[in-house]
Amino acid sequence: MKKYLSSTVTGIIILKFLPAEIPSYIRQMNLIGAFLKLVRWPNLLFIVLTQSLFYFCIYLPIYKTQPDIQRLIWLIVASVFIAAAGYIINDYFDLNIDQVNKPDKNVVDRVIHRRSAILWHIMLSALGILATAIAVGFSKWYLIVANIGVVTLLWFYSTSFKRQLLIGNIVISMLTAWTVLILFFAFTNPSDAIGANNELSKRFFRAAFLYAGFAFVITLIREAVKDMEDLEGDARYGCKTLPIVSGVQTTKVYTAVWIIVLIGALIVLQLYVLQLGWWHAVVYSTLLVIFPLALILVKLFGASSSQHFHSLSNWSKLVMFTGILSMIFFLFYF
Repeated sequence: MKKYLSSTVTGIIILKFLPAEIPSYIRQMNLIGAFLKLVRWPNLLFIVLTQSLFYFCIYLPIYKTQPDIQRLIWLIVASVFIAAAGYIINDYFDLNIDQVNKPDKNVVDRVIHRRSAILWHIMLSALGILATAIAVGFSKWYLIVANIGVVTLLWFYSTSFKRQLLIGNIVISMLTAWTVLILFFAFTNPSDAIGANNELSKRFFRAAFLYAGFAFVITLIREAVKDMEDLEGDARYGCKTLPIVSGVQTTKVYTAVWIIVLIGALIVLQLYVLQLGWWHAVVYSTLLVIFPLALILVKLFGASSSQHFHSLSNWSKLVMFTGILSMIFFLFYF
């Protein structure tokens, strides 16, 4: 007790004699840290990594064209801003639920005022749409409309979809896949991939939908795991997620089915890749994508607490990271 009082008094004395600017600086740093936490900065870096790898490791090696770095940067900025706005609005509407599921992690109404949060959401969403327009121009107006649709879906996801049976999971999985697909649509003419006279476009089409499909399924898996992790808070505030409607065991079976489907698809893909002689890619995918997925499957049915499901959620993040990182191999084989 004496030690505590002594340290408190010392702290007060130090603050008293510090320059007036220092406490203000500390508050600003806390605010910046809270904002970065609010927008999930590691996830935003993952978006940057995914789109950069897809462009430099798949698009450029296939087409062997001059890099259009300016368009790529604007597309990345658009994706990052829209995603950040989505995270903000999600925390804005999930304030009560987060106070149960993760009371020490939410920053809205603790560090960042709710009014500031909604203003940041509006501004980042608008800047994301503007960046999309700068990137693709009005010749590809449908991509601007698509990103307006993304912003709209993120709003409705936060207000209602995520509280409904499976709809929210599907929406988030689609939007995760869109991170890859927007580059496909931005840098090529989709009709070329359908025709039989453009082998390069068809190859790019297959690579784009391969990774988009992977992102879609692994996100479905992770969202189901997160629903089990957040069961207590979701149930208290009337959500209708799969664990609440059908039970945790049913959700585990549902998640296991998707894991098995993904493992099966990846094994078939590795058998195809082996015929091309891509040994390094096969070893990488087996050890760092397929094996961790099998580990998640094994651990899934033994999971019983929020901490267990949180660990599985982190493992699924790792699988997504290693899966996306496999794009690097296309640099050597294309």
